[in-house]
Amino acid sequence: MADVPVRVEERLKIKIGEAKQLQPRSNLSSVARDVYCIISLDQEEIYRTKTAEKTLNPFFGEEYQFEVPRDFRFISIYLFDRDKHLKQNKVIGKVAIKREELSSYNNRDHWFAIKPVDADSEVQGKVNIELKFSSSHHKSKWVNCYSRNDRLSVQVVKCLDLTLKNGACDPYAVACVTYTNRKTVSKRTKVRKKTTCPQFDEVFIFDGYEGRDKDMCGEEVEICELNVSIWHDAPGMGDDVFLGEVRVQLSGIQQQNAAPRNAWYFLQPRSAKNRPSFTYSTPPGTRLSKDNSLGSLRLQVQYNEDRVFPAEIYESLKHLLLKSVDTKPITASAVYVLGEIISSKMEIAQPLVRIFMHHGQIVPIIKALADAEISMLTDPTTIFRGNTLVSKMMDEAMRLIGLQYLHKTLRPTIELIFNERKPCEIDPTRVRDSNTVQTNLNNLKTYVLKVFKAITQSAIHCPALMCQIFYNLKECAMKRFPENKEVRYSVISGFIFLRFFAPAILGPRLFDLTNEQIDSQINRTLTLISKTIQSLGNLVSCRSSQQVCKEEYMESLYKEFYTETHVTAVRQFLEIISAISNPENRDNDTPVTLKEGLMIKRAQGRKRFGRKNFKQRYFKLTTHNLSYAKSKGKEALCQIPLSNILAVERLTEKSFKMKNMFQIVQDGRTLYVQAANCVEEKEWVDLLTKMCQNNQNRLNQYHPSAFINGRWSCCESPNELAPGCSKVSSSDSNNFHITLDPERELQRIHSLIMSHMNQLELIMCQPEAFMKDILQFKTYGNHDVKQFFKVVSELRDVAAKIEAKHKTYMRTLARDTKYGSLAAPIGDDNYLLASRMNLDSLLLRR
Repeated sequence: MADVPVRVEERLKIKIGEAKQLQPRSNLSSVARDVYCIISLDQEEIYRTKTAEKTLNPFFGEEYQFEVPRDFRFISIYLFDRDKHLKQNKVIGKVAIKREELSSYNNRDHWFAIKPVDADSEVQGKVNIELKFSSSHHKSKWVNCYSRNDRLSVQVVKCLDLTLKNGACDPYAVACVTYTNRKTVSKRTKVRKKTTCPQFDEVFIFDGYEGRDKDMCGEEVEICELNVSIWHDAPGMGDDVFLGEVRVQLSGIQQQNAAPRNAWYFLQPRSAKNRPSFTYSTPPGTRLSKDNSLGSLRLQVQYNEDRVFPAEIYESLKHLLLKSVDTKPITASAVYVLGEIISSKMEIAQPLVRIFMHHGQIVPIIKALADAEISMLTDPTTIFRGNTLVSKMMDEAMRLIGLQYLHKTLRPTIELIFNERKPCEIDPTRVRDSNTVQTNLNNLKTYVLKVFKAITQSAIHCPALMCQIFYNLKECAMKRFPENKEVRYSVISGFIFLRFFAPAILGPRLFDLTNEQIDSQINRTLTLISKTIQSLGNLVSCRSSQQVCKEEYMESLYKEFYTETHVTAVRQFLEIISAISNPENRDNDTPVTLKEGLMIKRAQGRKRFGRKNFKQRYFKLTTHNLSYAKSKGKEALCQIPLSNILAVERLTEKSFKMKNMFQIVQDGRTLYVQAANCVEEKEWVDLLTKMCQNNQNRLNQYHPSAFINGRWSCCESPNELAPGCSKVSSSDSNNFHITLDPERELQRIHSLIMSHMNQLELIMCQPEAFMKDILQFKTYGNHDVKQFFKVVSELRDVAAKIEAKHKTYMRTLARDTKYGSLAAPIGDDNYLLASRMNLDSLLLRR
């Protein structure tokens, strides 16, 4: 296992909830604070929250998730007070969590005491030091006697990852030795400009005579301590800035006359005895609570550290998971079992979605799980309302697949809101002047209308994978509740409106829709828009008849959008994103009109001797077909099933000397159509392409010009059946850009299985109790029960084999890793504690 390539991957999610009982400002003119938080890896700022104004109990409610890009010792959350009058931000305090302690707080809220920030303790980085002792006996220069002279050679080699101070770092090192008679001698390196990783390579010699008094003969003076401190050279700014120090105890070591000792050390905070007397650990006038804190901060942390092996190590686990798609019933599959034993559904849903997406099986696995869940329901209003595995997998799939779609739809309006910063508060109790409510209401209506139009007109951009998933959910719900006419919409709107668009509007930074800070006014605007969009999604819901406006001030806004026009728009949008080209399923489905209007078409040549002239016709596109008639309301002259359409492409103007033309290619003939204008042309082409993008016989090549006068205008081919000469336009059928790492996700699942091994063992020991309490034993046949326990046993055995690989690797790592190396610097208990915890946990696991 020593030669097996293993990589360490870390993922951190942190939610900053709220702070309580912050200390007021010392000046009585303004005791409340304007508070914001900064998340830092060691001393490096990663994220910054919005500012909560005029409060000592600020609420943030912001969540951040990121891949950890480097080693770190602490994750720190600093609280700052933005003082508008003094035009400066003052640090209130911080919460710092050691890296090895992060996992102990996983998936639960915890209140942390806010501690004072000490400038001399804000350090990070490592230093490489080489020590060498030598000794000899010499005659004293002052007294006629001989004594032993110890000599210490100190080489400060280099530093890594030093802290930036005001955006700069010009470091130098100071080596200071302390003798047994308490005498000290210091020497310093040259300054290295503009670097956080300085290379010093300077050697200092400390002689034992330097620590002796001149009149003392034969006095045994030893070097008992070495202190190497790192400083930032700050000329013109008063004192230089402390960056960290290392203290090495040397008593007795020099007597061993040992070989050179080279080691890496973590930089440490400044020791108390070396601090100047005027240094304050807290600002003057700050009042501490009884537990020496400045208040408390509620955080929710989820930290995952995975050691990822090569793909072949996870082959058995991968096969067991992918086999779930074909397992009947799905409730006896590995995926379903994991969803039952792991309490945090999102924690298991995230890696499962990524694995099944990588292998192209995300659509069938969600369909199978949805079928099982919906089949157990008796009330259509409760579909996907609980915290179930399939609902969390849907949330994660939409986030991964639809991120680009989300940006394309919402970003323009979100940017407009940030740029205009118009007030939209309509709650009379929240405004100072009640006369502004109507103006604010008009502003809010404008923004809601823009968002509503952006969403309902975005159906053609919805990724194909999402459309297929929505189609399957709709079919499952309609099959289970055939008498309910609204379930076809509510099952989709619950996801796309309530769990996709509304959360993104409420927290645009979480979805990368903006990088700007969100002040209280914009936060309130986004909250009102999000609430309205959720309510509009419920217009077509099974629960719409039960909808009651809880806030009176929202009634006038809701009435503005609770119209037949808006209901129709929502329904059309939901029809498009849940439609696929499958004629076998369309026959039993009521067609829904998606678009209609007058266009000019060229005869298709369906009659052998007919003239191919141009005529105006009334076109209608439904979820089943495209048809045209002489006028609106007349019987259709021609109907083209969507499954028969091979391609929809624009036509070059030179073909008929006409603008805004496009072609609908079918087997053996092509329909040429002219739209009223360029906007109409694009809408028709995009919508038709979206509706036909999953047709199995879709063309790869087409002719961009027409076949006229016995030849193709584009390639001059005389064969009317000749293959196309241009590649068809690529649709954004899978318009998501994510990097899938299946081995990492399989390791994450393995870690989750190991942390829930007790549940698997309990199932095997008490099968009847588990089946009765959780899986409704009466719904299982004997064969299904045997299959279920076979899968449980397989999960346990597969995880045990992977865990054996981890044990071997960790033993090898513990044996080969040297304490004091770059991988395990000396200076705190991180390495020793982590090694002990890893070994202990491995011994406790099966």
